[in-house]
Amino acid sequence: MDSGKVVHRRKPGIPVIGLKASQKSHRHQEVNAKSLDLSKVICLLEDPLTTNLKERHLFVLKKLLKKSQIGFLLKELTAIAKILNICAEKVTDHPEYVSILCEALTICRLPFLKEKTSDELHYAQDVTEFLSHMGCLMRVSDAEVRQLIFECVKSFYSSVAPKQMLDGLQPTSPGYRLQLLERSELAQTLLLSMATLENQPTIKLQLLHILQILSSCSDMNCSSILHARGAETVCLHMNDHDPTGQVLFRSSEILWNLLERGNKEVVTAQLGTLECVLSLKEAFFHLLNTGSGHSDLQLRNDLLVITTLIAESPGSQLIESSFAKQLVVFSTFPELKSHNPLIRNLKLSYSNEDLKMKKLLLNLLVVMSRDLAALQLYKEEHVVLALLALMKPPVASLSECQSGSRHWSAAQKEELQLQALATLATIGPLMLEEYISCEGSTCLLLLLDWCVGPDSYLGQGHSFHATGGRGGKKAQTRHCIRVLRSVTSLGEESVNQDLCDQGIINQLLGILMQIDAGPDEDDVVALEIKSDIQVILSTLCETDMHRKELFGSEGVEMAVHFLKKGSDKFYSGLGHNKLVLSTVDCVWSCVVGCYTTEDYFLVKDGVFLLLNLLSTSPRCVHGVVLATLLELCDNPNTVPYILTWRDGNGQTAPRLLLQLWREEEEELGVPRNQHGSIADPQRPIHSLFQLDEAQLSFPANVPSAAVLEMSENLRSKIYSVFCKIGFQDLPGLLGKDYVTLTIIRRYLDFKVGEVWDEISRELSLEGVRPISPDQEALSTICKIAEDTAKRIVEEQNSILEHHQKEDIREEKLTYTEHFIGHVVGVESTDAQGPAGVKVTLVRTPVRAPSQDKGEPTIPNPDYFSTASSAD
Repeated sequence: MDSGKVVHRRKPGIPVIGLKASQKSHRHQEVNAKSLDLSKVICLLEDPLTTNLKERHLFVLKKLLKKSQIGFLLKELTAIAKILNICAEKVTDHPEYVSILCEALTICRLPFLKEKTSDELHYAQDVTEFLSHMGCLMRVSDAEVRQLIFECVKSFYSSVAPKQMLDGLQPTSPGYRLQLLERSELAQTLLLSMATLENQPTIKLQLLHILQILSSCSDMNCSSILHARGAETVCLHMNDHDPTGQVLFRSSEILWNLLERGNKEVVTAQLGTLECVLSLKEAFFHLLNTGSGHSDLQLRNDLLVITTLIAESPGSQLIESSFAKQLVVFSTFPELKSHNPLIRNLKLSYSNEDLKMKKLLLNLLVVMSRDLAALQLYKEEHVVLALLALMKPPVASLSECQSGSRHWSAAQKEELQLQALATLATIGPLMLEEYISCEGSTCLLLLLDWCVGPDSYLGQGHSFHATGGRGGKKAQTRHCIRVLRSVTSLGEESVNQDLCDQGIINQLLGILMQIDAGPDEDDVVALEIKSDIQVILSTLCETDMHRKELFGSEGVEMAVHFLKKGSDKFYSGLGHNKLVLSTVDCVWSCVVGCYTTEDYFLVKDGVFLLLNLLSTSPRCVHGVVLATLLELCDNPNTVPYILTWRDGNGQTAPRLLLQLWREEEEELGVPRNQHGSIADPQRPIHSLFQLDEAQLSFPANVPSAAVLEMSENLRSKIYSVFCKIGFQDLPGLLGKDYVTLTIIRRYLDFKVGEVWDEISRELSLEGVRPISPDQEALSTICKIAEDTAKRIVEEQNSILEHHQKEDIREEKLTYTEHFIGHVVGVESTDAQGPAGVKVTLVRTPVRAPSQDKGEPTIPNPDYFSTASSAD
């Protein structure tokens, strides 16, 4: 046997298919003949002489499809699409062509075929166009054709096993059609076909299912659908007659997919039209009044979420459609009794789905509150009163539990109570008149008393707003404080005075210390409550001397207590940073300005604590601490405390301020030499920011760079503090500190010079030349500023020279007292190297000038010492 041949066992009667060149050529000829047949088929269908030969057409087309039972070749798809398009046009007058379309669409469910691996890339555009043409076949009104189109699309998402392949042909990769489907116009075309399905509800439902599939797993499909205003189209058809209820469900799912995977702004803009809002309104009321099953209630809530997203979009027609007014009415039910026909016969099952609807309605109130027209609706429907009723302590609703009527469970009431508080925190400040008329402050203070009361209330902690409140009333305390903070922050004197008259200052101080003494004083919720309370106290006391007095010694004790905690946990991520800042702000607003509280703060070492915080806290805290110290310096008793302070390393307050100045100038990029002296007398305190803005001209109502710079860094505050404590006889300074101090002392002069220099430069940039006397005065002023800087440079050099001489003198004195003597003995030890040599020195005592030279000198034993060379 020839070793070069391979023998295969085959069944009798089956010819051997080899791979000889002649056979390959024959196969390609067959394929070419088939391609040629396609062109002849198209010619047969389009030629005016043969266009009416229907029987001939059907015979040829069936023969063609029979040859393609295993699938269409990629390179044939362009011709196949044209043939199908011609058949679709003939269907109107000749329904016999429907069977051809159906058989062709059945074959389209199979994977396309390729001859070479590169065919997938080479014919990608042909496949994309074929899929787009397939969607256009929806214009054929036959239900079977449309259903087969849907089946084709479904087959793209499932792995249909290809039939037996001919030699040399392979199916395309599984995700090939899906990838090209996204690039085609199939999804858009299917959507547009919905308008033609009014008389085919079953087909319309199937179309919605296909659109749901297409939109659920492809962002590109969603974009294509939205490009054809798909959200609007689906919404307008969601209430079409459908005994099964599936049309509304499918429509809702499609809208959700478009919101999640498409452009949310585009979706809400399409749904925000008056027609769409009315359609959503109709669907919602239908489910509200007739829905009873769990799925119906879920769908109702889904539509409410979509409505909320629409409300977030500017220009939505919720109010114009009256949908908003009706939803506001529902949000107050069942807390408020109403004769409105919308809710007269409305009954709640108090299920979890009803709870979700109630919470969604409360959330919708927050979203719509951005529209002033919505606030008028809230006023008409007494929304604030309903919220205050919802947030009452559980004890206040005990009568409802005893009546025997259906009601919210304890866990549900807790969720609604917290949701109502969160809603009131937003709506209360916007509806202050209604808040006052409903005695909102009194209700909040009563709730706050209940929150810190002794009764054993076990919070469930199930909802988002109940975070950290499980097993107690911390969540209620948190949200109650939030409402008070939002209301007091408006600065409405009548509201704040009412709160103070009811004793809120002492009440908040007690709650603050009670929470800080608790076991969870360092968790996120507790830290937020404490910082919010301090913010409320600062807001109430900032401009009122009597309230500062009410803050009194108890408030000072609180502030000192929190200042002692320091800033070690500033970057913990739990909220310690806010607590540090709110504590300092509390000192500034509640202590500063009232001498009695200021003096008590000083006695309690408050200034020492502020300076400790200044020396250890991050840079972002320095501004508010310095500002507080500066305000305290108006009290004459403050300066001695500042000058007395020392940190753990013995550093004084003036030296700390000078160090902060140098760090600030380094951050600003101010040019200084190696000794910290002025490097450029023409720009003694210029920052890099000012140099960048040097060539710009500012409008009259915009502060210039020199002025703006004063409010954005610490130098002006440090200068002001030194103006209070003085520039002379400051303790604990070194040579470089005196160099820096000379700059600070002239800071205001330099800043004035900067402003005049900016004026001169802006006049030059704008082409304005002052009159000669003004120009001379301007030049003189600028020269004075530069001369001042030069004098400061000379003074700095003198200071450096003096301290250098002083250092040399001290070095000589030290050398004279300790290192001049006589070697009287050398002793070797066992140690290696220089450490093994022990040297004994005798030192000559220094005689006082008044000592009698004739008196015998007796060596002082202290002057003898033994030193090792290792020392």
